[in-house]
Amino acid sequence: MVTDGVYVYAILRAGTALPKGLGGVGSPPAPVRTIGQGPLDAVVSDAPPELRARRRDLLAHQELLMRLADEGPVLPMRFGMVAPDEKTVLEQLAAAESRHAAALEQLAGRFEINVKALPAQNALAALVAEEKDVRRLRDAARRRPGYEASIRLGEAVTTALTRRAAAAGRRMVRELTPGARAVAAGPTVPGCALNMSFLVDRGDTDTFLTRARAFADAHREHVELRLAGPLPCYSFVSSEARPVPVGGV
Repeated sequence: MVTDGVYVYAILRAGTALPKGLGGVGSPPAPVRTIGQGPLDAVVSDAPPELRARRRDLLAHQELLMRLADEGPVLPMRFGMVAPDEKTVLEQLAAAESRHAAALEQLAGRFEINVKALPAQNALAALVAEEKDVRRLRDAARRRPGYEASIRLGEAVTTALTRRAAAAGRRMVRELTPGARAVAAGPTVPGCALNMSFLVDRGDTDTFLTRARAFADAHREHVELRLAGPLPCYSFVSSEARPVPVGGV
């Protein structure tokens, strides 16, 4: 059978059971299997032709990872990871065996919760009341309306909203970090003042999310928080996303 390579979902401890009744990406869903090298297994399937980020496939990838996490620690691969063949996957497992084993130990019984801090767009009244420069420019634009006055006011509002969101986001990290095992800075997201992920024990996820929502409610005039999780621990697998101290945020 000719395929377009091997689609890789995750790395896990050898012998971890695969969830029953759950397929992988593709239409129809590709049968999922494990291939092993020493103490590690990779969860793979045949890669479908012309793989694209369709909603069905994204959800299938995510659901499989979450179901795998119910069986033990998982090193998740991001959507679209395709190797040329099984031999390549096994060689990679062997080459990084000790690093993968250590990461699996760190992630056992834990999930990722991602928090993005965005400017609070629905709090302009509070912004004008609290920001002297914005209030001055608003008053000037009212006295002498015009294109340049509107531009200056718009720029001041955008700058102030972003600054306030970033400050609230840093405070959020300080307050939530004691409830996490590790914190990792995420990539820059357009329109987002801060993007952070927290590694949280399985039993603590509800408490963590409750605290995050309470913070969001208490600071809604400064920041809009968008929470995602529990998630597979994407941000704590790659060496490019090392845990960072709160002071470095």
